[in-house]
Amino acid sequence: QVQLVESGGGLVQAGESLRISCTVTGHTFSRYSMAWFRQPPGRQRLLIAHINWSGTDTRYADSMKCRFTISRDNARNTVYLQMNDPKPEDTAVYYCNSDGDTDVWGPGTQVTVSS
Repeated sequence: QVQLVESGGGLVQAGESLRISCTVTGHTFSRYSMAWFRQPPGRQRLLIAHINWSGTDTRYADSMKCRFTISRDNARNTVYLQMNDPKPEDTAVYYCNSDGDTDVWGPGTQVTVSS
């Protein structure tokens, strides 16, 4: 069974860079595309970044372009989200998701950006 565990969140000041991670077990990580979603307080969960199995194709929600970078390390079964110049509106719980089983979610990692 696929399991996802996000980590690396916390409280940061606006403009302070942060990298969050998601480690996947239970399937062959390198076969599947991965995505990051986020859910701000009181709002729905939305897709913000996607990366293909090899890491050669990345896509972002318009508001994330130029600030966030998704990457992956297939040897470590881990996907990352580098958050540069975060803003208070980026405060949310961040989740990863695998195309290998899109019904499975991890606990998420809370990112809080203070102004």
